[in-house]
Amino acid sequence: MKRAYLAIIVILFSLLVWLPFATKITLPGWGLDFSGGNTTLWQNFDGPNYLIVAKTWYNVEKIKTEFSSPLPAEYYPAHFPLYPAIISIFDTVLKGPTAMLLSTLVGSILCFLMLYKYITEFKLSKNAFWLCLAFLILPARWVAVRAVGSPEPWFIFFILASIYNFRKEKFWWTALWGYLALLTKSPAVILLAAYGIFALVDSWKQKRIQWKYAPILLMPFAALDLFYLFKFRTGDFWAYFHSGDNIHLFWPPFSVFAPKGQSWVGSFWLEDVIWTWLIFGVGIMKLRDKKLTIEYYFSGLFFLSTLFVAHRDISRYILPIAPFVLIGWDKLVQKKEFKIVACLLVVPILLYSWTFLLNNTAPIADWAPYL
Repeated sequence: MKRAYLAIIVILFSLLVWLPFATKITLPGWGLDFSGGNTTLWQNFDGPNYLIVAKTWYNVEKIKTEFSSPLPAEYYPAHFPLYPAIISIFDTVLKGPTAMLLSTLVGSILCFLMLYKYITEFKLSKNAFWLCLAFLILPARWVAVRAVGSPEPWFIFFILASIYNFRKEKFWWTALWGYLALLTKSPAVILLAAYGIFALVDSWKQKRIQWKYAPILLMPFAALDLFYLFKFRTGDFWAYFHSGDNIHLFWPPFSVFAPKGQSWVGSFWLEDVIWTWLIFGVGIMKLRDKKLTIEYYFSGLFFLSTLFVAHRDISRYILPIAPFVLIGWDKLVQKKEFKIVACLLVVPILLYSWTFLLNNTAPIADWAPYL
């Protein structure tokens, strides 16, 4: 029954975020003008890019001739195909932008249901339902991501499903969900690395190779399939690596604080990045204390990768490990004081999300090809 309640709450909260855009109201006290309507949601990055992929499947000529995007056609292989494929399914009965938002909502519902199943079956929280409600609003960036065209809800769902099956020692299912994660976003390779480290450590402890993990070796075939798709559609097997300025990993670490020449930073107001790393980092260390080994390996590797990201939006890059960080912080999350403050912050989180959505938009001259 709680799963049904959770799904309903996820839907209602998404509708709440969408409400001012649907009604085109203004909130003069905060200077928020939603007169752009739902089109503003459609325009939010990187939704239009995924819509273009769903409509063209990386066909360079179609991108150039049918869409007025200022981005070069070679850029679109940076957007992996599974989320556009889901959009395409809904696009058979709905207009493209609506299909995109519905795809994100369905992914969000599945993500929360998987998190609840994961937490309850492994008894990882004193109150799994409340922990899921905390994840509904935290991190705040997650609220904005779930309101637009984005693959993150599906990506986190696949990660949770894969690690769930890994803990169940159902390694064929582990590989399948990991395969889907790799077809959704490139950082899924960190999941494969975490499994590899776990298998090596276990083999070392057992003094022999643990062949039971062998099915996980199917995960890299996702990359092979992906590159062959790019070869078939663009003529370039390595199209992802030729897609331009989309891989924001730089040496040395912490390059986000040296924004000179970094087109995706452009600000010296970056103290929040420190707080993000502190909260996430301590939460990951708490996973180790709880002996949640595979969660610790995956989250730790993912966290370390973000130290090399030179991008203002690190709060989005780090989202895939947010559920595990909340599990690490569960003792604090369950406290009365946390619940009071979290409820108090719902309003500013909504205001932050609305402000973000009103400003994080791509220039679209003609919506006709997207419909």
